[in-house]
Amino acid sequence: MHKQKRILLIVSGGIAAYKTPDLIRRLRERSIDVRCILTKGGSQFVTPLALSAVSGDKVYEDLFDLSDESEMGHIQLSRSCDLIVVVPATADLMAKAANGLANDLASTTLLATDKPVLMAPAMNVRMWDHAATQENLKTLQARGIQFIGPVEGDMACGEFGMGRMAEPIDILDRIDAFFSGPKPLSGKKAIVTSGPTHEAIDPVRYIANRSSGKQGHAIATELAKLGCDVTLVSGPTSQPTPNGVTLVNIQSARDMLKACTNAMPVDICICAAAVADWRVDCEADQKLKKDGTGILPDLKLTENPDILATIAQDILQRPKLVIGFAAETENVVEHAKAKRLRKKCDWIIANDVSPATGTFGGDENTVHIITDNNCENWPALSKSEVAARLTQKIADHLKED
Repeated sequence: MHKQKRILLIVSGGIAAYKTPDLIRRLRERSIDVRCILTKGGSQFVTPLALSAVSGDKVYEDLFDLSDESEMGHIQLSRSCDLIVVVPATADLMAKAANGLANDLASTTLLATDKPVLMAPAMNVRMWDHAATQENLKTLQARGIQFIGPVEGDMACGEFGMGRMAEPIDILDRIDAFFSGPKPLSGKKAIVTSGPTHEAIDPVRYIANRSSGKQGHAIATELAKLGCDVTLVSGPTSQPTPNGVTLVNIQSARDMLKACTNAMPVDICICAAAVADWRVDCEADQKLKKDGTGILPDLKLTENPDILATIAQDILQRPKLVIGFAAETENVVEHAKAKRLRKKCDWIIANDVSPATGTFGGDENTVHIITDNNCENWPALSKSEVAARLTQKIADHLKED
């Protein structure tokens, strides 16, 4: 007989809590049983009656409710499900979980559970960026808690930035993936770099390139579909955040290297970003002005850190598979082969980015996959198709190992 799938949904105190009834409805449409814990803060945004009506079950609120403890104690409540989902996960509840606090039903349940946990954070951008929240995030991830979002966007407080909760449909996709069973890259972790970097000249000007981030974002999307835990480190782009990945926005090459180092260790690193080779040696504190003499400012350039080479040659934390991109305008394959040897990465994906190809900013790519003993020449494909083929090749390679 087919076992009923069960989720324990913890609804905590953020404005995004109003989206939970829609999530519950969609889960029940998939014949997933939902039982809810509602925190005191969460009840300020959604009522117990609303959650009970859509879930068809009792809503649990009080750690010290004698009838609840006799009927469904917090230990049993924490272990009678297949998956615990925290929507929204506030900074407060994340901090409690990271530090082992247990002063209400939600935090006690998280401490007592032996089941997988998925959190969908939602908070003000400054709270999300705060060092304490980021440390708590790392602690929880290290313990195996999975995260979806947050994403960038407008917030109820009037600010814009990283901190919006992932949409219910995206959370639902992650839950569907959990119940669909293991995937080829389940249990693997990856870093993908994407987009350009912006190297500041002064507060308003910068050095950049034409990279759109489409290829890197597509690769992150496909890795996540195969079950991989993906950290996407992206320079400024207009690309939407892929479902099921952790996005880290950066500006400069130095920012990107730091973000990659913070995300280590991982199994896979794919450096798809078009990192600026140089930056201005001394960034001006104020906007540079024309003085009318016709004399141009002396912009002395210095070399940026080599992110691909640094990761590929990391003795202590080198990923099992390091893949770089070689954006070339001539002698594409020959230059890429030399780059692979120079950087000491495992694979290089070479592509022609001459203006006539339309690769930078376009939707198609023609790539050559160069390994230690082979060169695969792929036909012109959409960047999504390139990503799907590449990630399947990665899964096959790691399976053989």
